[in-house]
Amino acid sequence: MENLLREPHPLETVLLSRRFRLENSASLDTFLANEGFAGFRKALTMTPDEIIAEVKLSSLRGRGGAGFPAGMKWSFVDRKSPKPKYVVVNADESEPGTCKDRVILQYDPFRLIEGVLIAGRAIGSERGWVYIRGEYRYLIEHMNAVIAKAYEAGWLGKNIQGSGMNFDLSTQSGAGAYECGEESALLESLEGKRGNPRLKPPFPALVGAFQCPTVLNNVETYSAAPDVILKGGQYYADLGTPKNGGTRLLCISGHVNRPGVYEVKLGMNMLQAVNELAGGVWKGRKLKAVIPGGSSCPVLKADECDIPMDYDSLGKAGSMLGSGGMVVLDETTDMVKLLSRIMKFYAHESCGWCIPCREGTNWLKKILARLDDGIGSVNDIDTVDQLAVNMFGHTFCPLGDAAAMPTMAIVRKFRHEFEAKLESAPQAFVPEPGTRSLPVVK
Repeated sequence: MENLLREPHPLETVLLSRRFRLENSASLDTFLANEGFAGFRKALTMTPDEIIAEVKLSSLRGRGGAGFPAGMKWSFVDRKSPKPKYVVVNADESEPGTCKDRVILQYDPFRLIEGVLIAGRAIGSERGWVYIRGEYRYLIEHMNAVIAKAYEAGWLGKNIQGSGMNFDLSTQSGAGAYECGEESALLESLEGKRGNPRLKPPFPALVGAFQCPTVLNNVETYSAAPDVILKGGQYYADLGTPKNGGTRLLCISGHVNRPGVYEVKLGMNMLQAVNELAGGVWKGRKLKAVIPGGSSCPVLKADECDIPMDYDSLGKAGSMLGSGGMVVLDETTDMVKLLSRIMKFYAHESCGWCIPCREGTNWLKKILARLDDGIGSVNDIDTVDQLAVNMFGHTFCPLGDAAAMPTMAIVRKFRHEFEAKLESAPQAFVPEPGTRSLPVVK
């Protein structure tokens, strides 16, 4: 992530990332010397209702993918329940194309702790966990050391800085399952069970970790909370567009000259991000398509990319901002091969809990592999689309939707590429008229 140590691009709005470039940015001394815990200190002077109202005013939306309003989620927690209340951090950053939460953990980890403390104050919690994907082993060890330092300095534990507030925090390692990015599966894993999703309702705000009221957001969402409280909800909201407050970290990868993580205001034009922030499409080629927010988001063709990057604008365009993992594709990209590769990932990561996802992703993987080899007929293209339609909205958790959405978008927008492969392949199988093709699966 060396690109973060460069000078900020003029189009960036450096807020959440403002400490990244400081010397020893991950140290407590550097953090405290640069407004560290100032937002938490202010939150200690506010009531829980005032904190939640400020987060609502900020229009801060979940940065993990769904974009649900954070203040509303916090307000759903049953603070009157006699059970303990918990704060859980989703650091299971496993969406292909996404690599920004790890940057926060690496370069400004105390910011996350501050955000967790603010959330704890808001819901009346005294216990939290940072659930980190197993592949981030170096970050688990790093966060353990950071948390130990916070305890040593009195920013965690009993009577924090003499405020009367108690809060304990620890890390929990995931086991490399994409499924555990879904909140209820994450909670099952946190409890030591297999990471299968829960049937909802009840939602975690009422029945979460260990059957207790729980607020669960991802790393970037909690990390935005200190600025929301310190600078004010209205200030934060005004940085973005209506109902889409603030800045967000954007991971730009793929066929660009300057891949990296950039902080931008919500609402920046997508083409501007590709052509100016990321230096344009590499090798002098033309833009073919963009996956806006990670592999689960429907692809946008080049002529659809002149669009503001906020949750609502992308939703109206038939895609999502997702987790901010923007993958840029040049004119040479084989869209059939791309979709086949995406589906191998989702078929592998399906937990198998429900039939539409378990069977749907597996059949999509098999049929797409055939089509990528030029084997089959146009009927198979229709079958792929219909399988995705039948999966969408019919699974326990969003993994089925994550597989179905890019499938429908790519098949419908680039059908001609599927047909061209069938026409050009010398071994193409052509079924009898009126029959469906079912050649032997490799």
